[in-house]
Amino acid sequence: MEKFNRRTLLKTAAAAGAALAAPVYVRTAAARTTTITVASLLGDDKPETKIWVRIGELVEAKLPGQFKFNVVKNGALGGEKEVAEGARLGSVQASLSTISSLSGWVPELQILDLPFLFRDSDHVRRTVDGRVGADLKQKLASQNFVVGGFINYGARHLLTKEPITRPEQLKGKTIRVIQSPLHTRLWSAFGTTPVGIPITETYNALSTGVADAMDLTKSAYAGFKLYEVVPYMTETGHIWASGVIFYAASFWNRLDDEQKAVFLAASQEGAAYFNQLIIEDEAASVEQSLKNGGKLLKPEAFEEWQKGAQGVWQDFAGIVGGLDRIKTIQAA
Repeated sequence: MEKFNRRTLLKTAAAAGAALAAPVYVRTAAARTTTITVASLLGDDKPETKIWVRIGELVEAKLPGQFKFNVVKNGALGGEKEVAEGARLGSVQASLSTISSLSGWVPELQILDLPFLFRDSDHVRRTVDGRVGADLKQKLASQNFVVGGFINYGARHLLTKEPITRPEQLKGKTIRVIQSPLHTRLWSAFGTTPVGIPITETYNALSTGVADAMDLTKSAYAGFKLYEVVPYMTETGHIWASGVIFYAASFWNRLDDEQKAVFLAASQEGAAYFNQLIIEDEAASVEQSLKNGGKLLKPEAFEEWQKGAQGVWQDFAGIVGGLDRIKTIQAA
């Protein structure tokens, strides 16, 4: 009886040991997969989300099973400022952002937001690929934003409830602006009252009369269905909306050198993909807007628009590196 019990006990212990060992193996395997929470302001059909699908595929091809991208869409994690704050706190690991929304942490970024500074997207690209871009990356890293690449959202245009083609027609209007000193200064120059409102709250603000106008890219105009509340788009192209692919430093610093290299390469390829998507999406967005009551207008007295914005260069020269630096970029 003692012999039987002993044998039974040993068998039971062995079985229990095997049962316990299996979950340990599963847990160890699962621990090798890191989930990355990524915030996207828009849905599946927009470049802001598609870029993360592409980056995720590129990372998976080089580092199979190591990372899972959890892309939280449609602004569910808040606007750009809230997402950036989440990244600094560690609740968000990656996202895109306009440089405007990060300028509170790195004021020098505003050099890319100066109105009527850039001629076209190629001019912007040459600037961010050179010394200016490298300098801004370092400054962002010091604020816990690791830049994977610069992106271009396209030019910003004026959106209004009634047709406006000349700058003096803006006087007395309330305009929604990015929560940025430069954008506030720009629209104040035209006699408006700027109000900083997160993009996720803009539709309601415009529909309820909190704001009369705003500015935005063509892609996002359709993405947020703003043609329903500000049907007129005046193609001022006053600012080229630069942005970044960024990773939270708390996430990035846990990566090894190989993983960092893979993420950087994937981000660079993702940035090129995004920029091409934006070009295609702008055309589709304009078509969508026009079909739903939107109207495109050409600005009149263009030199007056430029003249009104020039004071911004003077006001921000000391912040962004001096007037000589601005003029060097202008001439590039």
